Amino acid sequence: MDFKLHKTDPKSSARTGELTTDHGKIQTPIFMPVGTLGSVKGVHQRELRDDINAEIILGNTYHLYLRPGLDILEKAGGLHKFNGWERPILTDSGGFQVFSLADNRKLTEEGAMFRSHIDGSKHFFTPENVMDIQRTIGADIIMAFDECPPGTSTYEYAKNSLELTQRWLERCVKRFDETDPKYGYSQTLFPIVQGCVYDDLRIKAAEHAASLDREGYAIGGLAVGEPVEEMYSMIEVVNDVLPEDKPRYLMGVGTPVNILEAISRGVDMFDCVMPTRNGRNGMIFTSEGIINIKNKKWADDFSPIDPNGTSFVDSAYSKAYVRHLVHSGELLGSQICSIHNLAFYLWLVREAREQINAGTFAAWKDIMVKKLATRL
Repeated sequence: MDFKLHKTDPKSSARTGELTTDHGKIQTPIFMPVGTLGSVKGVHQRELRDDINAEIILGNTYHLYLRPGLDILEKAGGLHKFNGWERPILTDSGGFQVFSLADNRKLTEEGAMFRSHIDGSKHFFTPENVMDIQRTIGADIIMAFDECPPGTSTYEYAKNSLELTQRWLERCVKRFDETDPKYGYSQTLFPIVQGCVYDDLRIKAAEHAASLDREGYAIGGLAVGEPVEEMYSMIEVVNDVLPEDKPRYLMGVGTPVNILEAISRGVDMFDCVMPTRNGRNGMIFTSEGIINIKNKKWADDFSPIDPNGTSFVDSAYSKAYVRHLVHSGELLGSQICSIHNLAFYLWLVREAREQINAGTFAAWKDIMVKKLATRL
């Protein structure tokens, strides 16, 4: 993988760049739709590629390991061939799901024992086998195995957790470096910077990750219960340490406002389930604010769902029709809202790139964050 930094905004830390992988180029800042089980819920790959203009999508190691399972994925030739997505894929390590979804999980120095949320079967993740699992899934960018402590963790818990994560990270790097990709294209490993909301722990984690000299770095353990101001503060602390010439990926964040604020602090890559999860519940994000399409006020509004939108759904369907679908529990309603929201998120990062390249990002961002937080 290769990363070239193009431009930095004169009045913030926002920057544009280009990631090159064997499955294609990615312009940054970028948002990655979440395809947990190899599928972005309710959205065809053709819509992702041609309408939403996604440049990279995310898969989840924990879920893909449990089903369809590694045997099926390997027989298919990896996730790209299994799901028909020809552009880059990033996989998270499954650590967050082990600690949030699995029952009866137990942490040891060796790894994490957990029971499947599907059938209760027992499994064991180690730094080494998580590298092997992601190699088999076939992602272009894979994540180190880590523990994600809650945002409200005590200092002592966060410190012990980080020390374990760092020991695991060194094992991940060793395993990654002594193994090869399975499907004839290159893969890269991103360490994950943890440390909860404690400056000294985040600095320690970022320095340790940077010392391993990888091709990119992830910032984990944010948007997990801590106040948003602390999240922004931790991003600044970490990005002051991480190398400027490597991409920075903020995991699992967040709202459109969160994304713009993080871009202004030097983040390059994002993922979040919010566009599709909230879309399935009738929340529509637009450049003028947030629409709850379930509200009665939209019942006889026959205007397009977003006249400024970039997806075909924005002009093809009215607010009244989409409200009817969502209110009636029709699957098409959830699909329309999801497609719109994903297209909006991709529009937002494209527009951010244009503003950064023009040197006008900071002023534009201040205007946009007020609009994006407005309830229409």
